[in-house]
Amino acid sequence: MHRRSLFAGAAVLAATARFPAPAFAQPAGARTLVHVPQANLTSLDPVWTTAVVSRNAAGLMFETLFGRDESLAAKPQMLEGFRMEDGARRWTMRLREGLLFHDGEPVLARDCVASLKRWMVRDPIGQTIAARLDSLEAPDDRTLVWRLNKPFPSLAYALAKTQPSPVIMPARIAATDPYRQIQEIVGSGPFRWMPDEYVPGSRAVWARNERYVPRDEPVSFCAGGLRAMVDRVEWQIIPDAGTAASALMNGEVDWVDQPIPDLLPRLRRTRGVTVGLLDEHGTIAVLRPNQLHGPTANAAIRRAMLAAIDPEEVMTAVMGTDRRLWRAPVGFFLPGTPSANDAGMELVRTRRSPDAVKAMLADAGYGGEPILFMHPSDQTFYDAISNVAVASFRKVGLNIDDVHMDWGTVVQRRTKKDTVDKGGWSIFPAGFPAAEYRDPVFATGIRGNGAAAWFGWPDDPVIERMRDTWMETTDEAEIKRLDRGIQARAFETLPYFPLGQYLPQAGWRSTLRGLLKGPVPVFWNVTKG
Repeated sequence: MHRRSLFAGAAVLAATARFPAPAFAQPAGARTLVHVPQANLTSLDPVWTTAVVSRNAAGLMFETLFGRDESLAAKPQMLEGFRMEDGARRWTMRLREGLLFHDGEPVLARDCVASLKRWMVRDPIGQTIAARLDSLEAPDDRTLVWRLNKPFPSLAYALAKTQPSPVIMPARIAATDPYRQIQEIVGSGPFRWMPDEYVPGSRAVWARNERYVPRDEPVSFCAGGLRAMVDRVEWQIIPDAGTAASALMNGEVDWVDQPIPDLLPRLRRTRGVTVGLLDEHGTIAVLRPNQLHGPTANAAIRRAMLAAIDPEEVMTAVMGTDRRLWRAPVGFFLPGTPSANDAGMELVRTRRSPDAVKAMLADAGYGGEPILFMHPSDQTFYDAISNVAVASFRKVGLNIDDVHMDWGTVVQRRTKKDTVDKGGWSIFPAGFPAAEYRDPVFATGIRGNGAAAWFGWPDDPVIERMRDTWMETTDEAEIKRLDRGIQARAFETLPYFPLGQYLPQAGWRSTLRGLLKGPVPVFWNVTKG
């Protein structure tokens, strides 16, 4: 029996027109941090959606049982400690004292059970846990007990993930159908949601949670003592990148999440502005095809579509010519990690002529059927990906219906499993958090679990079997063989099109101090001079 102390709190498991000033005017002496997110905020439910902007908002107001530090190690966050027994089949977790929801009610173990069960329905890693779960119980107000029928030593790391986030909310709210958005936003984190100040498409506001009691440890990304150092965090939704950059240069906003690369040189030359890399892992750019309906349901057509795209052209459109800011081509695992390999890479390394791709499409049986491309024109990086992809597809004769919409509409529409003529879709761009793509367990975009898979719903029992075997084995040679087998199969079936890894820079006023590095922009520890 392997044991850890229940109180091992530090344990680790592995255009530049000036933006109108009145919209951003701050009262004299106010401690308000004004932030420009990378997209419009249309959902506050980080379980219902994997939208990055919703994930970033969730970090302000919700907490998770474990948090990841800057090195991505999992550490207890809402927990006082934990114990792992029976070869990682039984876990006992103890909540720390003083946890309160924003409505003043205590955080109880039964709230955690309800929240985690809702998350496990939607999240691919949660589904993996659920398949191994005999029971998750709350024997008292501060204790959770997990009983698994198979070992899962990565449980703590899974419970620290940020997209979708296993956030804790009151049980009455967590009782919401996982396929419906929650209607009430109550968390226990260092900032609380201000619904009366929310202006859709314009502004979102959080206030410091005065009841929050930080941990004693030093803060590191999402772990340790999360301390709100400002009274308010205000998000201003500014779809135009030039306007957002101008607002930052003029001191009308404090922080722009992802200014477009073309504007970075000007920002760097602006007195009082700092440009830097906060997310050192970046994002995997992808296209996600619908595998239920239409031409994209045909794997041979999907391979021809990927062959039509030059990943380097995509990354240059996204990040510019500075090769320090992107990598392409890439496979299905994060470059430089143990699972990364070259199996199947010829599909993205070999450039084919338009005639060669047309021949691939003819062999696949493509007959000119329409392909509806959901093109999020308000999201800078996805817009660039879309422009290159659409042009590439049309060059080889694909009948692309390039439908421009805002990202919030994409987030809503991608949930539909209908055919295109009934409001469905064929393909859309997305960005996967690169930090999660280190192995087959957490690289959830590869999953082939059908109706339970992420939007696109690939059904591939072969990948699922190899992934299950990967989780069971401890033999390093077998793990390497499975890594190669999974990637080779993924290039054959293409659950998504891997287009490259990009590293967006952030821009902020030099009066901000304490910004933390990590895959998610976080707002604790930040002071405003």
